[in-house]
Amino acid sequence: MESPIRRTALVLLPLLLALFALLAPPASPAAASPAEEQPVTLTLFWGETCPKCKAERAFLEDFGADHPRLEIVQYEVWNDTGNRGLFEEYAERHGIKATAVPATFVGERAWVGWTDAIEADLRRVLEGALRGEPVPGGVYGTGGSSSTCDITEKCEVAKESNKVDVPLVGTVELADESLVVSTLVIGFVDGINPCSLWAISILLAIVLRTGSRRRVIAVGSVFLLVTAGMYAVYMAGIYSALTVVGFLDAIQVGIAVAAGVFGVLSVKDYFWFRKGATLSIPEGRKPGLYKRMREIAMHRSLIPALGATTALAVAVSLLETPCTAGFPVMWTGMLAARDVPFAEAAGLYGLYMIPFLIDEFLVFGVAVVTMRAAKLQEKHGRLLKLVSGTVMLALAGVMLTAPEVMEDVVGATVVFLGALALAVGVHLVTRAWAVRRKGEVTSV
Repeated sequence: MESPIRRTALVLLPLLLALFALLAPPASPAAASPAEEQPVTLTLFWGETCPKCKAERAFLEDFGADHPRLEIVQYEVWNDTGNRGLFEEYAERHGIKATAVPATFVGERAWVGWTDAIEADLRRVLEGALRGEPVPGGVYGTGGSSSTCDITEKCEVAKESNKVDVPLVGTVELADESLVVSTLVIGFVDGINPCSLWAISILLAIVLRTGSRRRVIAVGSVFLLVTAGMYAVYMAGIYSALTVVGFLDAIQVGIAVAAGVFGVLSVKDYFWFRKGATLSIPEGRKPGLYKRMREIAMHRSLIPALGATTALAVAVSLLETPCTAGFPVMWTGMLAARDVPFAEAAGLYGLYMIPFLIDEFLVFGVAVVTMRAAKLQEKHGRLLKLVSGTVMLALAGVMLTAPEVMEDVVGATVVFLGALALAVGVHLVTRAWAVRRKGEVTSV
């Protein structure tokens, strides 16, 4: 039998414990790590009437209000030569040129310009730094783009966006006309590549043997639509990758170098066709493509023939990727550099495909009307290689040395016309030299 003292203790003990818990002072929170307590300093160099600077300063004001440990130091550089000298010191320390604002510095990382992508990256880095995480080094953005203002001259407020009606796409808002010019010209030059023209020409030549205009229309239409869709997937993949990793200076250089290599190989094919490294469809793959094309013509029912056409178009798109990769990479790089929204990029793709498909639709239209297929000869393919390679080299050179040239309608037009004129000049000189050499051999 329990004693009265024991029973009393068992009753009072829980009550005493509960009373102690209520009267005890609240536990102090865990002490923050030294890194989390340290302030984070952001340095911004801006211009008085720069619209992008205004947008970034508004963002920093809101972000700083929510994060009191963020110290924001700002220097106006258009009206203060002392601040401009400080800007040059910061720029040299981070390996960039003090030529454009806004320019933002946090630790070893720098941002040049202001776009949605830069805002997202800056927010991510700041939030990590405030949690005590190290700031990754590097440079995000480029000077001379539409996301910046030149340090030597004051910017006006950005003009309202232009609107362009794109068939099957709708109205597309564009920041400037130079992007439209670049899209149309690059799309056209990209479309005259001999790989795609060879594929549609051979396919139509084989299907024409059936004598059915209806089948020619159906097969040709499906082939062009599927190849256009494959191109859209290809470009969307490149654009998504560039927007995810951010359009850094190193990426811009990489794109320009890759395009330059494609351009050199294309020009090489003009002088030494199918010798050495080439960007043509491999000869070993062509018998398989011929077989698939003949199977399309042999199908009695149209539905299986269209299914085979779809499979053929996918295969051809994959095989001709080296032949056509340069221009899509460069064009999507231009969009990423200007931070074009994905919806607008889709509209521009529709604009790109209009000149891209013009030559193929011409071949297709001639085949439907005349029931004859145009044949792409080697001399035509070599000339097309020269044109596309010269334009690609010109764009690569501009992207490496003066990317801001492509921001201006006149500048973009001069680049394209100059490249085309150079290609024509090289062709005429080469042809004259070949004729002269042939005459000398004949006389001997």
